Amino acid sequence: MRYKSPIIWLTGIISAICLFFLSFTWKANSVREDATKYATVAGKFDPVRKVRYIDSLWKQPVYLGYWTLQDVTTYAIHKGLDLEGGYSAIMEVSPVEILRALSGKSNDPNFEKAIQEASKAQVNSTQPFNELFFEAFAKIAPNQKLATIFANSVNRDKIKSGSSDTEVKRVINDEIDGAVDRVYQITQSRIDGLGVTNPTIQRLPGTNRIQVELPGVDNPERARKLLSGAAKLEFIECYELNDYGAGFTALGDYLTKEEALKKAITGGKTVKADSSKAGGLAGALAAASKKDTTKAKTDTTSANALSKLFIQLGNKLGVARKDTPRVNELFRRPEVKMMFPSNLTFLWESKAIATTKDGDDVIGFEAVKKSPGIAAPLEGDVITDAGNDYDQNGRPEVTMTMNGTGARIWKNLTAASIGKRIAIVLDNTVQSAPTINGEIPSGRSSITGSFTPEDTKDLASKLKAGKLPAPTRIVEDAFVGPSLGQESINQGYLSMAIGLLLVILFMIAYYGSPGWMANAALLFNVFFIVGILANFQSVLTLPGIAGIVLTLGMAVDANVLINERIREELHAGKGLMQSISLGYEKALSAILDGNITTALIGIILFFMGSGSVKGFAVTLLIGLATSVFTAVFVSHLMIEWMAKRAIAAGREKEMTFETFISKDLFSKFNFDFIGKRKISYIFSWSLIAVGIIVLVMQGGFNLGLDFKGGRSFVVDFSKPITAGNLKDALANSFEGKGVEVKTFNGDTKLKVSTSYLVEDESAGGNQKVRLALENGLKQFADSKPTIVSESKVGATIADDILKKSFIAIFYSLIAIFIYILIRFRKWQYSLGGIVALLHDTLVVLGMTGIMRLVGLDLEVDQVYIAAILTVIGYSINDTVVVFDRIREEIGPDPDLGNKELMIKTINQSINHTMSRTVMTATTVFLVVSVLLFFGGDILRGFSFAMFIGCVFGTYSSIFVAAPIVIDFGTSNKKKEVIPATVTAKKA
Repeated sequence: MRYKSPIIWLTGIISAICLFFLSFTWKANSVREDATKYATVAGKFDPVRKVRYIDSLWKQPVYLGYWTLQDVTTYAIHKGLDLEGGYSAIMEVSPVEILRALSGKSNDPNFEKAIQEASKAQVNSTQPFNELFFEAFAKIAPNQKLATIFANSVNRDKIKSGSSDTEVKRVINDEIDGAVDRVYQITQSRIDGLGVTNPTIQRLPGTNRIQVELPGVDNPERARKLLSGAAKLEFIECYELNDYGAGFTALGDYLTKEEALKKAITGGKTVKADSSKAGGLAGALAAASKKDTTKAKTDTTSANALSKLFIQLGNKLGVARKDTPRVNELFRRPEVKMMFPSNLTFLWESKAIATTKDGDDVIGFEAVKKSPGIAAPLEGDVITDAGNDYDQNGRPEVTMTMNGTGARIWKNLTAASIGKRIAIVLDNTVQSAPTINGEIPSGRSSITGSFTPEDTKDLASKLKAGKLPAPTRIVEDAFVGPSLGQESINQGYLSMAIGLLLVILFMIAYYGSPGWMANAALLFNVFFIVGILANFQSVLTLPGIAGIVLTLGMAVDANVLINERIREELHAGKGLMQSISLGYEKALSAILDGNITTALIGIILFFMGSGSVKGFAVTLLIGLATSVFTAVFVSHLMIEWMAKRAIAAGREKEMTFETFISKDLFSKFNFDFIGKRKISYIFSWSLIAVGIIVLVMQGGFNLGLDFKGGRSFVVDFSKPITAGNLKDALANSFEGKGVEVKTFNGDTKLKVSTSYLVEDESAGGNQKVRLALENGLKQFADSKPTIVSESKVGATIADDILKKSFIAIFYSLIAIFIYILIRFRKWQYSLGGIVALLHDTLVVLGMTGIMRLVGLDLEVDQVYIAAILTVIGYSINDTVVVFDRIREEIGPDPDLGNKELMIKTINQSINHTMSRTVMTATTVFLVVSVLLFFGGDILRGFSFAMFIGCVFGTYSSIFVAAPIVIDFGTSNKKKEVIPATVTAKKA
């Protein structure tokens, strides 16, 4: 074997890297288990204590004395919400409201009509709304310039009455993009304050949408309110430290007494105050404070108590991030509030102001003059513009302009605050607290300080939250309870274990001792997949686990191709080492072609899919790459090692790559597949026709929420409940709107899907639907119904997802057609492959309809479409192997006009690859069967599509793809043979 040493070194390096990154996952799980134990008191789990425990270690070295918990969590494999439980949402920034704001609330009839036309067009278009608006306005008012609408005080200095449409469009597009960025920043700061471990927030490219995932969140309603609430920008006067320093002196005494009281309680001493009535330790301390009229401790002791929580930096106070939950709880105590002015409110700053010796962030806070429930003296709706620039000294600055009303209030506020600070507060978080240098009469302000250009850009963006409200709506969301997540984990791991075991046993039974080497390569493959997932910080979802299980079956294909080639060379009488070398050499072309075509599908899934589908694509792509490496290189090393040992021991002839099961199984197989092609054509298209007729009679597919919009809930009962009874009970609650109820992972769980209030995408709409469900469930109160998960998909995004699914399938077929044309140089091969793929897709879709006749009602959703695309990848892989053998038999540029020769060659090629075809189909069939029976209802549609696709993908490679090459590439004319003659050549 060539390049043996580099391959050994590369395998060792990859293994070490995978093991290193997987160790972070082990450590992260260990810390989570410790946090759960800490949060469980007297058998009751307290999520606040768990968050506090994790926060306390977030910036602390927890692994090998170097990596903090934040590092460990970042490098660990992240579980998707379907495995871990939690809340996810896709938020859309409304461009309609931004356009209205930029127009100055224009009443121009052409403007209003263009908005309406663009809204209608968006239902059936994937173009951004602003582009649709521009097109509509141009059609409605071809002679009217956009500047007549948008040249106003809102866009002062940006759009003038003489501005061209191109200039106006650029400003509008920039403002919409800026609005999405602002929503992104505001959402990020809100999530940071939610105390969620390892949240994910990202902009979806090419859209006005933002995707948020919050693992572990168990209150979806709170999360919805947090994400969809309008941003609140306020300007509030600040207290200085010397204004409320006496309060901290009193707080120091209070903390000293608290510490003494803790020691007294733990030491077994009694406390006269009834702490159970007064609210635990805090209540006991409050009672003790009222009775103690003498100075309990010296100032030094009081200062020591304060220094354990608070850090002084000049004239500012801060708190280590790990202590912020403790300080929040402290400031909420009534007796602590009484130590400070009645209108004083403590607010955290948005950024860390320093770090502790242990590397933890120090979060500063400001004391502002605002009583609870009282409006701030000035709010952000008065801002007309904000930007970032440089002042005359070259320092980064933020510029801010207010309208007339705001300018008058700002003038009075700044005049009364000269030399003092005013806090700029966004969502109760202080963004900046600049000192007022003098009265600002014009409403135009400049904010400077220790800013970087990035700081000024961020602050200007947040100030614009007042200028343009950029309202958001949640167009898709899902909540998965922790119990359902754990159930998915168990099903996924069980499927993986059973699938791996079946493949291992099958390989040994078919190939004997070389099968052990193939299995070892397979285990390396799984190890590499998981390790690389950790290295890339990927998210592991239930479809991702399905991708790993599926990769197990497809990874065997490369080993099967190699082993079958080696068997052929051994049967031809070649020596063991030569047969191994030739086997790997001849199998390489088919392995690469098959995996590249499947990788094309994975790439399209990655770019066109979202959420769990994208997770499946990532796993599939990684699996394909590692499969080729382990099968072509790692297994080659092991097979050669085994062969050399066998030769050294004189057992060369015992290493036959077959057992009593596989010996001579297909050696004499000779079937006229091409001759039976007309029968196969009739069977295939008849089956497809029946499926289409059944689907038409049933009114089409049972589309999942992904494609039709609506809401679904999974309800857990303490005892079995009939789906029909629950459906009848919910009919009135949902006001006669569409409702569907089916069993879900057992007879005590039911999945309820409804189109009730599908157009209402507000948080209030979610509450109404959930309340209606809860009212319907009251009839089953004795069965203790519990909603363990819920999800919503808006009608607009459902339409987008459906369009993307069709586009993904179309692109897949085009990509495969082009690749086969390049590799096999004849369009007939490409046509045969594409017809076979269309055949497989139509059969799977038709069988889905036919299965509804026997009670198996499968939802067609994103995951189902992912299965269709995977079937396409599997089927073309199988087809390419047959085509590769045909090319080997007749050369790269065959004479397709010689029909007799082509029929003979193609039949011979199919028969020669029959052992490989059956082996690969069997292994994939085994793992897909495992997914179908053990993967749970979440993967039921995916598994069924793969199950049917596996069977008919193998069938179409033989009975559809190859015959198409014959029927479209040959004629019945025999090639004319010109007799050879010899003539004398003239001199």
